[in-house]
Amino acid sequence: MAVIKDSGSRGVVDSLFIHTNANDDITTVPIDSVNVSFAGFDGDSHTGLTRESCVRVKRQYPVGTVIRNTRQISIVSQEELQSIAQTMKVSGIQPEWLGANLCLSGIPELTKVPPASRLLFSSGATLVVDVENEPCKYPADIIDEHYKGAGKLFVKSAMQRRGVTAWVEREGMINLRDTVEVHVPKLHHWISH
Repeated sequence: MAVIKDSGSRGVVDSLFIHTNANDDITTVPIDSVNVSFAGFDGDSHTGLTRESCVRVKRQYPVGTVIRNTRQISIVSQEELQSIAQTMKVSGIQPEWLGANLCLSGIPELTKVPPASRLLFSSGATLVVDVENEPCKYPADIIDEHYKGAGKLFVKSAMQRRGVTAWVEREGMINLRDTVEVHVPKLHHWISH
């Protein structure tokens, strides 16, 4: 019996990006298509099977510990970006300002897609959702360059709307306007004691 099932939710790739220089700010640059390997998006600075742990997992590992790279790809949704912009009272938030690799449309509440969900792209690649990508100050600094004084509103405005991180389960291509299916695992409510 399959534990991961098609949710029926479908989306479209609105835009694709890569981050070309790890020494630059988080801003990504647009591309039309990308080869996706088990290491991530070809040419992206976050590509790799492993990475050094950071403050996001400091309760699990000392910073700098080599761990599996489950943050290969950052995904946002057009609908959530519009919602963030409305809350911030600005005309728009661009996905590249958040360091996004993928901007999808048509998937309601993308940020709340459960961990371990699969995103199956029509060109062949499959990504596995890791976790919510919580908002931080880096996009806020870039937003402030476009809307002076508004950056300070980003973190609070983007809570539960900042998108997700993902890693590659199946190699292939992702192209602009590809469709994407969302397959989700069986969900249980768990309470730790």
